Amino acid sequence: FNKRLDEWVEQSRARLDKPVVFPKKKNKATQGGNHQSSRDKRRKTNVGGGVATGAAPQTPDAIRHDDAAYTAPQGSFSKEKELEKLRTGGSMTQSTSEIARMKNLIIIEMGQFQVEPWYFSPYPIEFAYTPVLYICEFCLCFYANKTQYARHRSKCMLQHPPGNEIYRKDDISFFEIDGRRQKTYCRNLCLLSKCFLDHKTLYYDVDPFLFYIMTQRDERGCHIIGYFSKEKESAENYNLACILTLPQYQRMGFGRVLIQFSYELSKAEGKVGSPEKPLSDLGLLSYRTYWSEVLVDMLVMYGGEISIDELSQMTCFTVQDIMHALFYLDALRYYHGQHCIVLSERVIEAHERFKKKKHRKIDSSCLKWTPKVFTQAELRYL
Repeated sequence: FNKRLDEWVEQSRARLDKPVVFPKKKNKATQGGNHQSSRDKRRKTNVGGGVATGAAPQTPDAIRHDDAAYTAPQGSFSKEKELEKLRTGGSMTQSTSEIARMKNLIIIEMGQFQVEPWYFSPYPIEFAYTPVLYICEFCLCFYANKTQYARHRSKCMLQHPPGNEIYRKDDISFFEIDGRRQKTYCRNLCLLSKCFLDHKTLYYDVDPFLFYIMTQRDERGCHIIGYFSKEKESAENYNLACILTLPQYQRMGFGRVLIQFSYELSKAEGKVGSPEKPLSDLGLLSYRTYWSEVLVDMLVMYGGEISIDELSQMTCFTVQDIMHALFYLDALRYYHGQHCIVLSERVIEAHERFKKKKHRKIDSSCLKWTPKVFTQAELRYL
């Protein structure tokens, strides 16, 4: 899908017969007057409303989620419509400086798949604007010529990502890769992921990160499905820095598996975790759905009284993320002087429909991993 909708405008489409109209400058005096009047209106409204600080707790209708990293749901929300809107039209660009950078790749061929990139990626200039960019699905080396790519495939002996396999169940495996030890592979991975992530800014400084690659095994090897990265040492306790499922494997439930695996690592470390903020549009939809599903499942199974802190310890979600999910579910109620968690019939029915479907899940017993402890010398990135 062409999500940026970039194209060159032909000369025949330009209207050169009409003069250019520039926007008029606003009068500062008028702006100051309007600002003053609006401020006076706010003061009058506050005085007339009788709102006093330190009063009784607010009702759920007056509760607002003040975290700027999230976007509070407004009105009726349809996950399917939002996903389709993000996939087929419009730009998800968060940085205005990236809008002018048109995508420089036409087609990417990886194994048996051909994919159209969505965004600009800083590949070397000699590889940009080629008809097809060939990428080895095992070592992620890229070539502009099919003959060179065929010669590489005849010599490439790699059949899985160059890291330690820490999880295997059925046909799914996870590999852990240190960005400092496998710089070439991780840099190629960042270049590839930039084709499908508009907010990604890291390409070459991969030393401070660990990469977790999800693959699908067959008789030819382990084929990359997606990945997520995390900082080796995070002051904010982030358990994920960047996440991507390749377009040829999207809408198959693999994004949920990546998110679940990141929290399984947090459980093994014995601490709560949260993704790095701000989240992209698709990332926010995926995480909000995952948080809601897990919390509803635990509340239905538990059945009794439970606090937010207890939910945080059981799920390794941060309190902030739990509150965001509960606001999204509209599950907070004010009753007898305290706030309670109440699940509506609509939420419970949606949860029952979700449980009837088959979903891929991470089996924690198949995880063979111990948290890494890095010395000061290993964390000194030069």
